[in-house]
Amino acid sequence: MTKPQFPALSLYLVATAGRNMTRPAYVAVAVGVLVMVLLTVDPAYEAAHRWVDAVLWACLAFFVFEWVVRLRHALKSERGLAYSLSFRGLVDLVAAAAIPVALAGGANPKTAWLLGVTWLLKLVPGIPGLRQLRRVVVLESGPLLSVLVIFLMVVFLASVAEYFLEREAQPQTFGSVPAALWWAVVTLTTTGYGDVVPVTPLGRMVAALVMISGLGVFGLWTGILATGFAAETRRDNFLKTWESVSKVPFFAALGPAAIADVTNMLRTMDLPPRTTIIRKGQQGDCMYFIAAGQVEVDLPGGKKVALGEGSFFGEMALLGNATRNANITTTGVTRLLVLDLVDFRLLMARHPDLGQTIDAEAKRRALENK
Repeated sequence: MTKPQFPALSLYLVATAGRNMTRPAYVAVAVGVLVMVLLTVDPAYEAAHRWVDAVLWACLAFFVFEWVVRLRHALKSERGLAYSLSFRGLVDLVAAAAIPVALAGGANPKTAWLLGVTWLLKLVPGIPGLRQLRRVVVLESGPLLSVLVIFLMVVFLASVAEYFLEREAQPQTFGSVPAALWWAVVTLTTTGYGDVVPVTPLGRMVAALVMISGLGVFGLWTGILATGFAAETRRDNFLKTWESVSKVPFFAALGPAAIADVTNMLRTMDLPPRTTIIRKGQQGDCMYFIAAGQVEVDLPGGKKVALGEGSFFGEMALLGNATRNANITTTGVTRLLVLDLVDFRLLMARHPDLGQTIDAEAKRRALENK
């Protein structure tokens, strides 16, 4: 007797195994967290408690099913242990098991369902920016830790100073160093709630220095993270452009150093179908290389030519005739590498063989289009 087939389950298995999140999972997270919030609003919960409970149980069942599917797929691929110990595997486990374990342990249902907030963690693996942030924090851990030490030093020194200066004037607020820590933290972070304020002249001078130090400390943190993000973004863009450049046959003969040189000059452009790249009569200031996809060139006289991956166009405007002489449109999803006029001239000076190839191709096309 053969086992029954479940096409929907098979399709879902493939989708969830290959991606961090699927569209149903996003919907389940959004609906589940929203309904969990309604659970804490007593009038709303009393009015629709059956619907709230039903939706929460449905979301939980979905996450349990998703975890079982992914675990089964990982076991079949002999990656069960790797998946179980990975961040995504642990998040899937917590999303599926935290609430049932709490309910089984005798927790109040309203309290147990608050663990549904862990469903938000399922969004983390699918956010590229968070992975980039993790790399930045790891790479810049030394400078970040140094600024953290400065922050703690200023907090402690300010607490001791205010305890010494304000303890007699405000014994309840600054009667001990731990009591003064609250003031130091809110002042250094420039929050300044106003519930604790020095009253002595020297105490206010210390407070002013602490506030200025807070601006400097958080400025350092911001600068370190911003610089790290910029470096990581340049790195990612360089790697993506390198991959695209290396796939273009026109650059296949170049060595790694030359490809790196070209990569620094080119910028990528991803375009949807039926997008006009060049219009006839425009002034040209760049040329294009097709890394993926296809474009259609609408030449004078009604002639149309298709250019595919590895081809280039727009070079005529950089070789003397700055006016575009044809309309060019994408026929599908297309990735282009763009070379601006200044970089074009610099590239031709550094690599004369490329210049000769582009010039020869331009002359050939000019003869064909006559």
